[in-house]
Amino acid sequence: MVQLGCGITGLVCAELLESNEDVNEIVLADIDPDPAKEMTKRVKSDKFSVTQVDARDRQALRKLFRGKDLVVCALPGELNVPVMEAAISSGLNYLDFSMSNESIKHFVKIHRMFKDADLTAIHAMGCDSGLSDIMAKHAIGKLDSATEAYIRDGEISKIDGRDFVITWSPLEMMEEVTTPAPIFRHGEFIHLPPLHKREIYNFPEPVGPLPVYNTNHEETRLMPRFIRGLEKADFKISVNDNLAAAANMLRKLGMHSFEPVDVDGVRVRPIDVVTALIPRPIETIGKVKGYSCIVAEVIGMRDGKKTMLKEWIIMSHERAYELCRSNAVGYLVGVGGAIGAELLLSGKVRQRGIVAPEHLPTDYVIDRLPDFEIPVHEETTLL
Repeated sequence: MVQLGCGITGLVCAELLESNEDVNEIVLADIDPDPAKEMTKRVKSDKFSVTQVDARDRQALRKLFRGKDLVVCALPGELNVPVMEAAISSGLNYLDFSMSNESIKHFVKIHRMFKDADLTAIHAMGCDSGLSDIMAKHAIGKLDSATEAYIRDGEISKIDGRDFVITWSPLEMMEEVTTPAPIFRHGEFIHLPPLHKREIYNFPEPVGPLPVYNTNHEETRLMPRFIRGLEKADFKISVNDNLAAAANMLRKLGMHSFEPVDVDGVRVRPIDVVTALIPRPIETIGKVKGYSCIVAEVIGMRDGKKTMLKEWIIMSHERAYELCRSNAVGYLVGVGGAIGAELLLSGKVRQRGIVAPEHLPTDYVIDRLPDFEIPVHEETTLL
C-alpha cells in the first residue's frame, strides 16, 4: 500500500497499519520526506520505505502506484480528485480522510468511475468526518427514530507565546473558517455566512464550554444523504476568539482566496501566503497541550419519549504524542483512517464505488476504538 501524505495524520495511520497482517509493504510518500524518515527511525520495520513525490505530478503518481493495491490519501482535500483519478487508472483501491468541494460536486461521477473499475473508495474516513458520522449512526441505532443529528468538535490547544494554534492542515482550516457554512433543514441546505454566529457549547470535561461556529464540513452533507429520516443536521467547531478575529480580517482583505494574483510578475494564491506563515502541525507536535473532543448529538423518539443521545470521544495532545508522536487531532484522524483501511484490506468492505463512513460496519468501528485508547462515552437525556 501507499501512504500518500506524511504529516501528522498520515504517519499515524501508517504506523498503526504496520502491525496489520494484511499489510506487507507501506510506501511513505510525500513532497517532504523528512518526517517520514524520522518516523521510520523510531518505528523500525522492514515494511516501510520512503520516497519523495509531488502529488500534483500525475505521471509520478502512476509510477508510484504501480503494483500496489491501496492508496491512503492524507493530502489537502483539493488534491483528492486528482489522486482518485490516478488510483482508478492504476487499479488501486482508495481511502482518504476528508471531502473536497470538487469531490462533492462530482460525487456521482467519481462513484461510477470507481464502480466501473471494480474498485472501492472509502471517502472522508478520518475523525470528523469519519468517526463522527459513525458515532451519530450508532447513537441513532439506539433510538426508535431520529430526526436530528449534530456534530460538535471542541479543542483546547495551547502553546506558550502563541495567540492560537492550528493542529491540522492550516490550508483546510483557513478555508473552513472563511467560506459559507451549510446547514440541513427539512430537506434543503441553507448556507450561512462565514463564522456567522458565535455560540457557547458545553463539551464534556475536561474540555468544558467553548465558543463554536457552523463551518463548511462533510458531516452536514453526508448524514442527511446516508441516514434516513433526518430533518436537521449540522456541524459546529470551536474557534478560538483570536483565530476568529484573524480569519474575519483575512477574509475581508481577500487573503482567503484560492485565485492567483500577480505580485511583481509572480502569480501567487493569497491563501498560500497566509498558510505559509502558520506553523505546520508537524512542527508543533510535542509542544501543544490540551484536548480534542468530538461529540455526536442525535435527537429522536425512544419508548414514546423525545430523547437526546450523545456519544463522544476524547484524546489529549500529550497522550497522542506519547502514542504516535502526533497531536490529538492527528491521532484521532489517523485512527479513523487505519480502521477504514483495515476494513478494506480484510474484505469486510466489499462495496464498489464510493463508500461513505455511514456505510461502514458501525458496531465494528465502535468496538475497535478502545483498542486505540479511545473509548466511546454516552449520555442520554429526556427532552
